[in-house]
Amino acid sequence: MENKYKLSKKEKSWILYDCGNSAYSIAITTALFPVYFGMFKGGSGMDIGYFNSIASILVALISPILGTIADYKDFKKRFFIFFALLGIIFTGALAVVPDGQWLILVIFYIITAVGFAGSNIFYDSFLVDTTEDDNMDVVSTKGFAFGYIASVIPFLISLIIVFLIGTDQMLGYQLGFVITALWWGLFTIPMIRHVKQIHYVEREPKPIRQSFSRLFRTFKLIKKQKNVWVFIIAYFLYIDGVDTIIKMCVPYATDVLKLDSNDIFLLLGILLLIQIIAFPCAILYGMLAKKYSARRMIIFAISTYIVATLFAFTMTQLWHIFILGAMIGSAQGGIQALSRSYYAKLIPKKNATEFFGFYNIFGKFAAIIGPFLMALTATLSGITRYSILAIIPLFVLGLIVFLQLPKDVERTIKAIN
Repeated sequence: MENKYKLSKKEKSWILYDCGNSAYSIAITTALFPVYFGMFKGGSGMDIGYFNSIASILVALISPILGTIADYKDFKKRFFIFFALLGIIFTGALAVVPDGQWLILVIFYIITAVGFAGSNIFYDSFLVDTTEDDNMDVVSTKGFAFGYIASVIPFLISLIIVFLIGTDQMLGYQLGFVITALWWGLFTIPMIRHVKQIHYVEREPKPIRQSFSRLFRTFKLIKKQKNVWVFIIAYFLYIDGVDTIIKMCVPYATDVLKLDSNDIFLLLGILLLIQIIAFPCAILYGMLAKKYSARRMIIFAISTYIVATLFAFTMTQLWHIFILGAMIGSAQGGIQALSRSYYAKLIPKKNATEFFGFYNIFGKFAAIIGPFLMALTATLSGITRYSILAIIPLFVLGLIVFLQLPKDVERTIKAIN
């Protein structure tokens, strides 16, 4: 039974990195930075959608190439460390951008996003080196679950500092960026020390040239694996909505509900509660996936997001955000974790980073569309509320494509491993 499964040191170390980078996700991607950006630049915080898209383009372009090179022996850890440090250092650097230099702030933010997403390419692919197929759903969901609950600590400390200094004062947010960077760095150490690359491709002469050849061969292999290809298309569609809501919920709620500085603090407090809700729900998704299958739980999560998005269009009161947050929190960790483990079980382990490079390129290109469409819709219509409607078709289409996967898809692909 899942609840009797004892995690190894390697699995715990892998999970701890989720505890670290989740602090970035809540503080920089979702909560503190979008508010800070609106204060720093002035005007609508919805403009951040354009810069989220730029960061996603950069990651999408480098993901498959880096993934292919990193499959060579001893390369994966090096790339992971580089991108993790890139994200950590520039997250702290957000706090020291001179007042008024919003372009520098945007550049630093884009670099943090590249570091965060880039390190996750290699972190995700380390899942196949960390645990066995039968435990991947459990370990992956626990990563997201404990990441959510651990991120509450630095985020709560940051909220207290912001409250004490004043929600309209930049210093509190700047200290929050520093706290986030330190927390992320601390929880990266066990991953570096205890997780090793087990599945790999032996090094070849001229590895960069060979990596491009392997990249082309991998693309052809993915095309031949119908179920892998169908999953990637479905993932491309539905994860767009998931990532967009994570990145745009604060500027959307702020504009739609016309929140002042005091209301924004309450909004940040609600986001803290979402993290707490997401913790048991992510674990629950892992348990239910073991009983009912990851496929069924992903379908349920996509359906939850469709309902949540429709509710976001209708909300008119601050307390509505709590209902919206509860729906999002209940599904967010589950859909991300099970998508990761579902894909990991479908691919050949020795080419895991290479395949996760494609997984991430589709995920990141999807993340370009949603924030851009929301920002563009808000700009053209002048009504922020309409922008949320742009992502509903992506959830619906993603669900339709995902339903084309057979119920026993994991068994049918197992032969390629």
